[in-house]
Amino acid sequence: MDTQDVRLSHLSHGGGCGCKLAPAVLQQLLSEQPVAGPFKNLLVGTETADDAAVWQLDENTCIIATTDFFMPMVDDPFDFGRIAATNAISDVYAMGGRPIMALAILGMPLGKIAPATVREILKGGAAICAEAGIPVAGGHSIDCPEPVYGLAVIGTAKPSDIRRNSGAKAGDALILTKALGVGIYSAAFKKDALSADAYVEMMHSVTLLNRIGAELAQDPDIHAITDVTGFGILGHGLEMARGSELTLTIDHARLPFLQEAPSLAQKGYVTGASTRNWDSYGDGVVLPESMDLWQRHLLTDPQTSGGLLIACVPERAEQILGRIVEAGYPSARIVGQAEAGPSQVRVI
Repeated sequence: MDTQDVRLSHLSHGGGCGCKLAPAVLQQLLSEQPVAGPFKNLLVGTETADDAAVWQLDENTCIIATTDFFMPMVDDPFDFGRIAATNAISDVYAMGGRPIMALAILGMPLGKIAPATVREILKGGAAICAEAGIPVAGGHSIDCPEPVYGLAVIGTAKPSDIRRNSGAKAGDALILTKALGVGIYSAAFKKDALSADAYVEMMHSVTLLNRIGAELAQDPDIHAITDVTGFGILGHGLEMARGSELTLTIDHARLPFLQEAPSLAQKGYVTGASTRNWDSYGDGVVLPESMDLWQRHLLTDPQTSGGLLIACVPERAEQILGRIVEAGYPSARIVGQAEAGPSQVRVI
């Protein structure tokens, strides 16, 4: 095999956060696992499907630990490394923390990918880590049938700045910081149907660090934060709804989408993960009867390095949105509200 001509996206059966196990499968696998405890210093474990683990080191400092890795959704190795690193670091920001270092996770099919290609993947990840102000301090590598890359990331935060996905309150406004449609774009890319302009748009989104999360977490009027990744806006919204024991109402007309995502979805460029997501959690979602299947796919679409979903007091929602946009997230929108009611997501 000529290792110079191999397309990375064609070496894997899935790509990006579309590789994640479906929520129902994950729940089944974890059903008999013990809850992490009793450890009084473990502030966040597995109990609410949160974005990272949090350990309180002392009265002033919490340690945040997370890991994320996946297979390529693009062919450029440097871009793949950048995407994977941005996505992995996001979980620290989603908890309200700031990253301090990362460890690389690397699995490569020996003999199928040239060493120079692997070096570019690692360079891409290191470039994003440098942008985040952290070192890649080590890691682990294996021979693997499909290419895999990601990071384990450590961060810190004050205990008062930790933001969980379960802290939303009735009446809160919901803000989404990035446009949806990354999975649809990646499906089109794999079939050579994504335009050059759309690729640039996608790369800008998936390599934009969610560092705004660490700043927002210092605001007591922001009650909950999570990042929207492989389970789509509906899946991660449902995690927030269940953790907070509320109904999240999302206004479909307010949701931001990548420019070509609706048209590509109508043409059938969707990932298998989109259907698996719906099969896993559709019983916790109420959709308009008039919604077409392609529109539903936009809501279950797996996001790689997606934006933050934020719950905040409604009186300050516009001000907080303006702060987010000014910080470099032009697609951010107020997309709904949290309400008293059953633990579900309702789309209007």
